Amino acid sequence: MGTILQYLRQFYIKDFRIFYFIPVIALMGIIIYFNYWHHLQSNIVGDGSNLWRSFAGYWLLYFVPFAAAFLLQFFFIKNITWHKSYWFWIILFLAPAFFSFRVNFYFHQPLLKHFWSGDELVFWNSSINRIVKVFILLIPVFIVWYIKDKGNQLFYGTTAIKDIKPYLLMLLMMAPFVALACTRSDFLQTYPDSKFIQQLSLSSKKIYYFIYELCYGFDFVSIEFFFRGFLILSLYKICGPQCIIPVTCFYCAIHFGKPLGEAISSFWGGIFLGIISYHTKSIWGGLIVHLGIAWMMEAGSWISNMF
Repeated sequence: MGTILQYLRQFYIKDFRIFYFIPVIALMGIIIYFNYWHHLQSNIVGDGSNLWRSFAGYWLLYFVPFAAAFLLQFFFIKNITWHKSYWFWIILFLAPAFFSFRVNFYFHQPLLKHFWSGDELVFWNSSINRIVKVFILLIPVFIVWYIKDKGNQLFYGTTAIKDIKPYLLMLLMMAPFVALACTRSDFLQTYPDSKFIQQLSLSSKKIYYFIYELCYGFDFVSIEFFFRGFLILSLYKICGPQCIIPVTCFYCAIHFGKPLGEAISSFWGGIFLGIISYHTKSIWGGLIVHLGIAWMMEAGSWISNMF
């Protein structure tokens, strides 16, 4: 735990710029306000019936905070040089497109109708969709790594961690906050993610819950590889630690369909996990924390709904 605290201290002393951080907070506050009080996301992406509008809308929703956080660095941080790298511009424009493609990818679903129908089709659509989207996101990330970084680092974030105890301790420290979140009505309207299974006519529902929660957890692997692996570790040699906050803004934006408290906490959690990934060159510690919190949220919301 001491090592992780040292990472945070080093970031605060050497890399944190308060006069940059304030306008970033203001930027995200404005975007969050328009999203949760004026339906920004639904107005941009539509109802999903127009695939091109949905793709472009999500791309814009992710690109604006990501790019704006970088742009603000010109005004508040000295000696910015990342704009001279063509790979910076490639990643800046492609990364939101990769994630938007993931959100809008449903082309595999007609194939599932050949194997299941009725409520079983509903279940397997939801479960397999999470697995498919992991690969839809990681395949283009792997291509970028193969072209750009194969010769100078392992696949983004796959470096082993020496000790998992600090991450388990962090998970334990987060448990009370998760328990508090599980008492909120807006949270319980969204979670548990597997509650749709209650409405389905399926035999042996416990097995279906178990399968779905595994698929749900597997989805977080791609999230960690994308944000703390790909974005942090493909940009760290170009931008240094100044990539952490823009990546966090992008990460916060993917939570705009979640409860407000979760979207806000994702910003602070993104900074924390980004700092760890930047120093360790590994996503495994962050995955332990992120996945652990996700499953605690599932379990906590089930318990709360019982009372």
